[in-house]
Amino acid sequence: MSVLKRANTWEISDSEGESDAENKQAIKCLAFTHQDDDSKETATASCCTDEKNNKDDNTDCKTEPIGDALVAPQPTQSGTPSPRRKRRTKEEIELDKQRAEERKDAREKLKRERDKEKRERREEQQRRKEAAERLKSFRPENCLKCLTVRLDPALLQDDGSDVLLGTLSALEWTSSIETQLLTRSITWTRDLPQGEDCSGPVEEEQVMLVSGVTDFLDVVNSVQQTLRGNGEESGGDSFFNLLSKCLNQDAKMVVTLLVMGSNPNNWTEMWDGYESNQRSQLGMEDLDIEEVLVYLQLYWNVSVVFMDNWQEVTDHISFVTKALSKRPYRLLTQRCELPFCVDGSWASGARVERDGSRLREVWSRQINQLNRVSTAVASTVTTAYPSPLLLLQAYNCLESEEEKRGLLAGLLVRTGGKERRVGPDISARVYRSLTAQNAQLVLD
Repeated sequence: MSVLKRANTWEISDSEGESDAENKQAIKCLAFTHQDDDSKETATASCCTDEKNNKDDNTDCKTEPIGDALVAPQPTQSGTPSPRRKRRTKEEIELDKQRAEERKDAREKLKRERDKEKRERREEQQRRKEAAERLKSFRPENCLKCLTVRLDPALLQDDGSDVLLGTLSALEWTSSIETQLLTRSITWTRDLPQGEDCSGPVEEEQVMLVSGVTDFLDVVNSVQQTLRGNGEESGGDSFFNLLSKCLNQDAKMVVTLLVMGSNPNNWTEMWDGYESNQRSQLGMEDLDIEEVLVYLQLYWNVSVVFMDNWQEVTDHISFVTKALSKRPYRLLTQRCELPFCVDGSWASGARVERDGSRLREVWSRQINQLNRVSTAVASTVTTAYPSPLLLLQAYNCLESEEEKRGLLAGLLVRTGGKERRVGPDISARVYRSLTAQNAQLVLD
């Protein structure tokens, strides 16, 4: 491998009388000869040779003989020096810090917004889950498990009361024996599902009062005295007075009087067996049972049902218990958000997307819900005026009330290949529905 060395001057032998052109050619050949040994230094020699060829007198490239050959020196390194780094001022440093803080605050704000969205989605999912669980608990089969049948201890003194207890046990219904406000009564309590505001069980309004023929005749006696204006003279501890006191304390109570051991088709014989001295004191020769029943139903909201034995009483209690278990679910499903909408396939309305599509369908159904306005008429109106705002603007452009009421009368309605006009009646009703200030105004 040849050794290259930078030379300060060109050293040429005096014995050789080559011309400058021959020296240039020799140096160029020498550069190609040493290309395999050291490509970098050879390229440098070639560069210097080219520069010498372009400049006759002034050149920086010099060679120095090493052994028997001339070596092309490397050119001096020339170039622009790297610029110094400019020092930043305090204002620029503070500005950069402020921008960094702003970016950090923006990232934190974005993170908080995302966390808030996630939290809201979780809360919404939790609310939907609780609503589904609540709706599930209101189903009759589940609500029946939450009902408790409460029996007054006085009912157990009858011989046939074991039929009622056996039926409740066979159906696996929850029952309890508790002293009631009314003697010989049956009430119900319902445990509310979790999440309700009220704590503890809720007492149902229904009350079943089991009585015999004698107690019912005392009620008839008290009612007759009340109808004749002698209510104050009746005994304070009578069956009817105790019942009326309970009804006065709780006006929502719905009492059903179960008269057991009686035949409603044979009231004449039953009344004939009543003591004659009591009948004479009342001054009553004929008993009108219907009058007493109507009075109890209208003034006290007390229904009377006649039963033959405890089996019929048990069946009636079972029917009422099942009806109470279905009541919460029916109240929940029959609740209507828009009570003015009629039942039908479109009662649920039209779903409006986020981009605002199907708003025209909502506008068409709003007109279609008016009386005697068909779907074709509503579609014609919405085609002419795609939004309520456009129709209101058209009304404002007119001066007289007649022109406003008849604005839609001339629109053509095409149904089944036939054409007809909207007419002044429907046009006036649409105008009143959009501009009337009275909420109780009848449109027809």
